[in-house]
Amino acid sequence: MFRYILIGFAIYFLYRFVFQLVIPIYKTTKQVKRQFDSVKQQRAESTAGQKSAEKKKDQKPSINQDDYIEFEEL
Repeated sequence: MFRYILIGFAIYFLYRFVFQLVIPIYKTTKQVKRQFDSVKQQRAESTAGQKSAEKKKDQKPSINQDDYIEFEEL
């Protein structure tokens, strides 16, 4: 009889341990990992955007001959 009571308590404490500690920790780590991945992806997109903006900035604009007016000295 005493043995069954101890087994019951052990099952009860194991149940509480799993559902109040293990599962919440697992869910939290999964959520934190997802957030880190999201931030990492946003940073990569931002860096890629900055690089393409720098490339556009570094390129010289094409010069069209019609844009210039000849200057004649007096």
